[in-house]
Amino acid sequence: MYLKHLKITNFKNIAQFDQDFNRINCFVGNNGVGKTNILDAIHYLSFCKSYFTNSDFDSIKSGEDFFSVSGLCVGNNNIENYCCTLQRTGKKVFKHSDKAYSRHSEHIGKLPSVIITPGDHNLIDGSSETRRKFVDVSISQHDNTYLKTLICHNKALSQRNKLLKDCKSGAALDMVMMQIVEEQIAAYSAAIQQKRKDFFEDFSVPFSRYYSLIAGEGEQVSLDYKTYSGDILSLLQESRDKDLILGFTTKGTHRDDLVFCLNHNPVKTFGSQGQQKTYLLALKLAQFDYLCSKLKTKPLLMIDDIFDKLDFQRVNMLLKLIADKRFGQIFITDTHQSRIEELIDNELRDCTKIFKL
Repeated sequence: MYLKHLKITNFKNIAQFDQDFNRINCFVGNNGVGKTNILDAIHYLSFCKSYFTNSDFDSIKSGEDFFSVSGLCVGNNNIENYCCTLQRTGKKVFKHSDKAYSRHSEHIGKLPSVIITPGDHNLIDGSSETRRKFVDVSISQHDNTYLKTLICHNKALSQRNKLLKDCKSGAALDMVMMQIVEEQIAAYSAAIQQKRKDFFEDFSVPFSRYYSLIAGEGEQVSLDYKTYSGDILSLLQESRDKDLILGFTTKGTHRDDLVFCLNHNPVKTFGSQGQQKTYLLALKLAQFDYLCSKLKTKPLLMIDDIFDKLDFQRVNMLLKLIADKRFGQIFITDTHQSRIEELIDNELRDCTKIFKL
């Protein structure tokens, strides 16, 4: 997949951006000039939402009434045009070749991408929700059925939580509806669990390989998927009394977690800062490989302002890895143009474009 052209209007602090891209694209400039926001605009074209903010309206430039992000993409000998617009007084509209999607979820996977940012440390020290999202985003970009199942599961879970909350507030419990919703959750959960297990089988090998390439031999890494192995319907029924008291669903697939281990110990607790950074890089590069194998195309790779956070050895190894032809189009941000120019190998200069912001 190749993003040939990107046009941005009134997105965050970017009034206008209208440029063609090369295989390797570097955005350099001081903090606050909009480097990260360009990557976030590309992320919008991939996922119909920002990577960094939860509210779409926060992405509209201050003082403006709308934003627009459009991209011309090339893949599988086809040229595709994608455009996302949001009016401050209206709803978000996402179009493919001037035709609006009826559901934004239909677009996921059309422009696959992987993004590496300084905030990725939340994968290790953040909540289980962050780690589940990493898994779900990886699978959803190649498996639309999984995405639909996940959406249906979350909808049914919300319905159960509403029944619990209403009952806690004094309403009578609708047992017929509760049983229907719990059966739905159980069915969706079984499908989700199986897909996640399949993901870890495919993902673990490239993850271990990338960790060894970056850190060297001598350390053993593993991923442990924590999920309930019994019958989900029975679990929901057994937890119902407690859930009625608390007003929400306490157990189920939505509580799954991923434990990152280093030499058989949680990396969150026993890993050094350097080991944790290597772990995160390996996770994201393995995500790239996983998507390549499933999609039979190369996702976009975005690397946001991480060189200041890594030592020279890790930076050098990362750049050697991504310079390999198995990686496709790459977008990098940095505050120092001289560092970018120093790090870019002579063989890559002809396919590299530097944008000074």
